[in-house]
Amino acid sequence: MPQTDAPRAEAAPRARLRRWTDLRNSAAPHARLRWWTELPLILLVYASYSAGRLLARGDTSSAVHHGLEILRIEKVFRLNAEHPLNRLFTREAWLGVPADFWYASLHYLVTPAILIWLFRSRTVRYRAARTWLMTSTFIGLIGFTLLPTCPPRLLSPGHGFVDTMAQYSSYGWWAGEASAPRGLGGMTNQYAAMPSLHVGWALWCGVMLWRYGRTPAAKVAGVAYPLLTTIVVMGTANHYFLDAVAGACVMGVGLLLTPFVMRLADRLRTLLGDRIPRVSDAPRGAGSSIVSAGCQTSTGERIPRQRESRTGPGAAEPGASPTDAGDGTPAAAR
Repeated sequence: MPQTDAPRAEAAPRARLRRWTDLRNSAAPHARLRWWTELPLILLVYASYSAGRLLARGDTSSAVHHGLEILRIEKVFRLNAEHPLNRLFTREAWLGVPADFWYASLHYLVTPAILIWLFRSRTVRYRAARTWLMTSTFIGLIGFTLLPTCPPRLLSPGHGFVDTMAQYSSYGWWAGEASAPRGLGGMTNQYAAMPSLHVGWALWCGVMLWRYGRTPAAKVAGVAYPLLTTIVVMGTANHYFLDAVAGACVMGVGLLLTPFVMRLADRLRTLLGDRIPRVSDAPRGAGSSIVSAGCQTSTGERIPRQRESRTGPGAAEPGASPTDAGDGTPAAAR
């Protein structure tokens, strides 16, 4: 018996770990997911995120104070990799320009592409993956609201940062205010830097590629994409290193909350379903569930007629004539 107890003790933690990392929930979706319901849901969540991010504009002085505090903490622990990366991207345009394009566009392209890929080829896991992404996004929105933070590029020049988005704005569609298209910089909250959802979403994409990609290239992309995104957000002076760490932590909290959010959604769906009357719940006394109940056909008869039950009133006596079974014409004459 000792030989069998040890494998069981080792298998229990592995089973729990797989439960959390496999992104599955014991409560499978009750209804088949449709793209015409998923697309409006995702657009609604993103619109809510964008509107909340815009409305959660904190005081500029407090945002600058938070940014400087983060920078001081990083210098104490020697974590301020933003300075050397930003100097490199500022000096080498062949690095800075692609990095600006990466920052301004890839999170709009890669994240939806992976969602579509999961929906089409990994539908069993799509619901959990989508819930994880949305839950983490809302947590990030709470962080933007409670902790407005000035990014390195908006600090005074004395702190040694250069806004590469402004420096290389002639190469792209963005202006000097932000990564938004020219003229729309005022429509974004430039102090929504903590946490970095650029890094958070890239980490989500990396986990999906690593977990469900079938080729070595997909595995490599799953590791490279979040790492390169972290380097890009620091080199372009859009985020601090601790912003990137906070983005990863937000995704971790979202992953832990995903099973609970899915169970809550299932309960709400069940409650709403119970309030909607169903055809199967109609009173059974209103009629028979068999369409042809009471209708019988005789030999050669094409249209069924309503007959009385043999056990009911007026039932024919045993040995009745065959003519009683038809429309009055003797059976032999047919």
